[in-house]
Amino acid sequence: MEPEELLRPTPKGLYCPPAGFYIDPVRPVDLALVTHGHADHARSGNKKVIATPETLNIMAIRYGQDFAGQRSSAVFGEVMDINGVKVSWHPAGHVLGSAQISVEKDDMKIVASGDYKRRQDPTCAPFEVVQCDVFITEATFGLPVFHHPDDRDEIAKLLKSLEQFPERAHLVGAYALGKAQRVIALIRQAGYHEPIYIHGAMQQLCSYYESQNIDLGRLEPATVDGGDKAKFAGKIIIGPPSAFADKWARRFPDPVSCFASGWMRVRARTKQRGVELPLILSDHADWDELTQTIKDTNAKEVWVTHGREEALVRWCELNQIKAKPLNMVGYEDEAE
Repeated sequence: MEPEELLRPTPKGLYCPPAGFYIDPVRPVDLALVTHGHADHARSGNKKVIATPETLNIMAIRYGQDFAGQRSSAVFGEVMDINGVKVSWHPAGHVLGSAQISVEKDDMKIVASGDYKRRQDPTCAPFEVVQCDVFITEATFGLPVFHHPDDRDEIAKLLKSLEQFPERAHLVGAYALGKAQRVIALIRQAGYHEPIYIHGAMQQLCSYYESQNIDLGRLEPATVDGGDKAKFAGKIIIGPPSAFADKWARRFPDPVSCFASGWMRVRARTKQRGVELPLILSDHADWDELTQTIKDTNAKEVWVTHGREEALVRWCELNQIKAKPLNMVGYEDEAE
């Protein structure tokens, strides 16, 4: 069997002709296999969705209980048969419940990575290498210039600034699903046990993470009652990046603007966002992790999608690995 007979890109998403399902479709379909809960991969309106229990719960939180006609849970490592195609889910290390999806028929096995990272994360299962014939990899940070620093060093920068400027609130921009909870958990691991204040848009997802036995410590709502700004001096407040553009951010005393993202490696982006303290924390693999993962899978062929495709394709070619860009649209780095 040729790889394109088992999986192929279409305007709706990656399609499996023998089984009739799509992986992370960008338009409503009859059967959607979803890698994780970020909005550029998990959309509402499909007739049936199969995903990990955590991803299904996250979709229900974000879209409501009727986000799909039917839903079915996939357990990590369990193999299911869908119209004669073997399908299994494996941890991707991106956010809670995130999965790679393995698709196998006859003598062909393809693994679609979804979004992934390789480093330790206290808020989700670690990435699992899956041997395959074809590996479909993301390439969000698919340029040799991207080398993510140690997470602990970035959190240490935040805590040092907090110590140096006890009169200033520290506002950390972090996406509501995955990044916010990871930042909180890393701060706790660094020994900070004071209350952390969160924007209301993060409350439900943080509560869900805690229901899954992920300890985030004491969280308080980031609301200013009666103009009492003083209580936020020397405190950490976490909110979605969109909130930093409105009056919410101006409620706090002389705020230090921080932003947790792999894109904080790029100075032009920090300037554009007006970030005073960039925190280079990514939920995606950097260049070394991307290339190492390709080696680890022993894939004979690599398909590169949603990111800096050309450089990674070229690296594969230089290493005698057949590769091509998928040039798929609709995936927007929401997690960064």
